[in-house]
Amino acid sequence: MKKWLLTTVAAAAMLSAGSALAEDIKIGVLATLEGTYTVLGEDALRGVEVALKEIGEIDGKKINHIIASTDTTPDSAVRAARKLVEQDGVTVIVGPLSGSEGIALRDFAKQNPNITIINGLSGAQEATYVDPAENFFRFNMDGAQWGAGLGEYVYNDKGWKKVASVAEDYSFGYTNFLGFALGFCQAGGEITERQWVPLGTKDFASIIASLPDDVDAIYVGLGGGDAVNFLNQYQQAGGEAHLIGGTIMVDGTVLNAKGDAKKALIGTPSGGPQADTSDDPAWTKFVKAYQDAFPADKRFPSPSLFATGYYNSTMATLKALQQVKGDVSGDQKAFREALAKMELDAPNGHIKLDQNRQAIGTNFISEVAEGPDGNLINKLVKTVPDVNQTLGLPADVFASIGLPSRDVPECKKYQ
Repeated sequence: MKKWLLTTVAAAAMLSAGSALAEDIKIGVLATLEGTYTVLGEDALRGVEVALKEIGEIDGKKINHIIASTDTTPDSAVRAARKLVEQDGVTVIVGPLSGSEGIALRDFAKQNPNITIINGLSGAQEATYVDPAENFFRFNMDGAQWGAGLGEYVYNDKGWKKVASVAEDYSFGYTNFLGFALGFCQAGGEITERQWVPLGTKDFASIIASLPDDVDAIYVGLGGGDAVNFLNQYQQAGGEAHLIGGTIMVDGTVLNAKGDAKKALIGTPSGGPQADTSDDPAWTKFVKAYQDAFPADKRFPSPSLFATGYYNSTMATLKALQQVKGDVSGDQKAFREALAKMELDAPNGHIKLDQNRQAIGTNFISEVAEGPDGNLINKLVKTVPDVNQTLGLPADVFASIGLPSRDVPECKKYQ
C-alpha cells in the first residue's frame, strides 16, 4: 500500500507542477509521509483525492494539487510550506496533519499574509486558541474537543474511577488528554500517574513494566507505529488492564494494522470526530465514495479520521474557491470571507467556525468492536453535539486551566 501510494503521490506532484496551465488553480497539500505517522498521511491524501473527484474544476479551471511531505516536526512543515509557496507558486495550502506542525504553520501564515492555510487535521489547541492567524482556518475540532464526553462516559457508564495514562510527549498528546481528563475529573475521577513518551518510540518495555496495577483502566494516547508497537509489546507482556483510547489510538490506521495485538483494543472506549457504525446518510455516502475511489488492497475498509479530516478541509477550500470563481490573487479577502462563513454538512456532522476560525462540531463516543467481516471498527455509543473549543466551559474558567502540557490540566473540578 505504501509503495503504491507514494508512487502515485510522486507522479501527481510532478504532473501538477509541470503541466498546470496559467489559468488553472493550484493548491498545495501538506501530508505526513515520513516517520511514525506515514500511514496516517497516506490516508489523508486519499481524502483529498475523494474531494477532488467531486469538485475537479471551478469556472472551467482545473484544480491542480501539489503535494509536499512532512515528518511531524515543525521544521519539516515549514520547509514544505515554504517550498510550495516559493518554488511552486502556491497561495492556498491544505495541511498539515500533526499537532506541532499546525502551531508552526499558524506562525508561517502570519509571516506570509498573502497566502491562506486551511488546516489538514493537526489538533494542537494552540494553533487557533492562542494568538490565532487571520489567514489560518481549521475545519476540524482540536484534540481536546475530540475528548469531549469521553471522561464522563468512562466514569459514569463504565464505572472506572481511577486511571493512569501513557501518551505521546508533544502538543497533540497533551491536548487530546486534556479533553478526556477534564471530563473525567469533573465527574469525580482520579488520575494517579501520567507517563509521556517521545514520538517514534520503539521499545515500551520499561513503560509497560511501570504501569500501576491499582487502577481501573489505563488511558493510552499513542498513534501510528507507536500505537502498534505498544500493543504488540503489551500483549507479549501479558497486559490485561482495561484500556481507554486516545483518539488516534483507535483510528482505522491502527485497527487495520497487521497482526493480532490490535485485538487487545476490543471493548476500548474512545472519543473522536467519527464513528464507523454511524448510519447518517452523509457518512455512508462518503464511505462508499472512499471505497469506490481506490482498490480494496490500496485503502482501508473504511476511511480513517485522517481521510475524513482532509476531505472536509479540501471540500471547504473548494467550495470557497467556487464562491470567488477561483480568484485567490492579491490579499484573498473575498476567499477568506467565504471560508470564515462556511458551514459544512460534512460526513461526520455539521461544522461551522468560531471567531478564531476554529471548528465547532460533533464528537463521537465509541467502543472498539469486531465487525461482521472480522475487521475491528469503532462502534458508536453516543454523540456530543456542538462541541466548542472551551468544551462548554465559560471562557474565563477554561482560560484558568492553562494550556495543555504534561501537568495541565490538574485533576480537579473547575466549576
